Amino acid sequence: MKFISDPLIECDFKNVYYPLEDTFLLIDYFKDKISDNYFDGINVNEIEYILDMGTGSGIIAIYFQCFKVKNKNFNPKIFASDILEDSIVCAKKNEALNNFHNEILFLQSDLFKSFPDSLKSSFNIIVFNPPYLSSSPLITDKKIKKKIDHSWDGGLKGYEILIEFIKKVRNFLNLQKSHYIYYISSSRTNLEELNKNLDELKFKSEIVGRKHIFFEDIFLNRITSL
Repeated sequence: MKFISDPLIECDFKNVYYPLEDTFLLIDYFKDKISDNYFDGINVNEIEYILDMGTGSGIIAIYFQCFKVKNKNFNPKIFASDILEDSIVCAKKNEALNNFHNEILFLQSDLFKSFPDSLKSSFNIIVFNPPYLSSSPLITDKKIKKKIDHSWDGGLKGYEILIEFIKKVRNFLNLQKSHYIYYISSSRTNLEELNKNLDELKFKSEIVGRKHIFFEDIFLNRITSL
C-alpha cells in the first residue's frame, strides 16, 4: 500500500479535542495493519461501513477517507459522530482542508442516541477514543460540566461512558460479517474491572498497542462480540 501521511488538521475550537498521543496510537496502528487487501486481517472488500465515534477534529475518519482514495478495493461509507456541535463543525472544516467535500457522513449524537434505525446492523469497523479518565469531584458533586470535559470525563470510575457505548453498540454492528471495535483505555482506570464488565456483556477484548505517557500507560484495545 502506498504511504498515507497524517491528515491536515486545524482546530481553533476551544471545546474540541485536539489530536494527541492516544489519537496517534490509533492512527499508527492502522498504518501498520491496513494493506491493499486487508484491514487488520479483514478483507477490505468486506468492509461496507466504518464509524468514528467521538470524532473530535475528524482526523481518524479523514485518515480512512484518504486510504479509500488510495485503494480502489476499499469503498466503505465512512461515518463520524460526536456529542458536540463544535466538533462536527471542526471535523467538516478539516474534511474540506484535506480536499474532501461531503464524502464523510457526520452525525451529532450522544453515543448512538440520534442514530437512525437504518444504520442498525451496519458497521464492520467502529473506532472510539472515549473519555477514559475519572470524573472530577467538582463535576460530580456540583454537576458542573463544560463542553471540553466530554473529551476526558469517563465517569466516576473512568469507564462508564465506554460501558454505556458497549451496551448499545451490538445493535449497530454487522454481526453477519467480520467486525472489530477499537478503543483507548488508561492504566489510571481499573482495567480488571473494566474487562469483567466487557466479559459480562459478551465481548472479547485484547490489547493490540500501548504507549507510556508521563505517569500512565494508554492502551489500544480491539474487541469483537462473542
